[in-house]
Amino acid sequence: MFETAVTPNDLWFLAQGAGWTLLITLIAMVGGTVLGVVFGVTRAVLPGWTTLPLGFLLDIFRSIPLLIQLILANSFIPILGLKATPFAVSCIVLALYTSAYCAEIVRGGVLAVPQTTRRAARSLGLTWWQDMTEIVYPMALRIMLPSWIGLTLGVMKDTALVGWIGVIELLKSSQILITRMQNEPLFILMIAGLIYFLISFPISRLGARLERRFREND
Repeated sequence: MFETAVTPNDLWFLAQGAGWTLLITLIAMVGGTVLGVVFGVTRAVLPGWTTLPLGFLLDIFRSIPLLIQLILANSFIPILGLKATPFAVSCIVLALYTSAYCAEIVRGGVLAVPQTTRRAARSLGLTWWQDMTEIVYPMALRIMLPSWIGLTLGVMKDTALVGWIGVIELLKSSQILITRMQNEPLFILMIAGLIYFLISFPISRLGARLERRFREND
């Protein structure tokens, strides 16, 4: 018979870590999506040369590994005389990191809408704003959704890196348990992996369901 030293309190500790993982993911995705929409639309509608500085800045966030960004931000914020908890630093860095990828998703979605469709809308008397909100965005959303769902799942897994600056999320909480117990590392990691799966699966299924609904409404 299988026996384990993992107690209900240990499982509750992992659940608390999962809660922090979800909260950081939620804040990062909301902030990153809002910024990404602004940045992506800006890069899609303005002439290319005018958005070169913005594109360069977004390339920095996409090019530098997230772990390095977290450590640098957590180190330089106190040097600048600012106060921020590791949780706040994690949310800010992840939101900016997410916005860099979300901006490209939005830009690609907007540019994927055929120009003939947009010209037809304008010929019917729609303003630029009406064209964007009633024609471009609904069509682009269908294109962007799969990539955005994938980005959400990726950001959720990337939250495992915030443990390096002191946030006790799901992976960090499992590592603490492994260090304390020392005799069941694989079992604890299996539990952590199962929790990640239970969090991720509904998100991926929701994305698939929305995609099917969009196709049915075409």
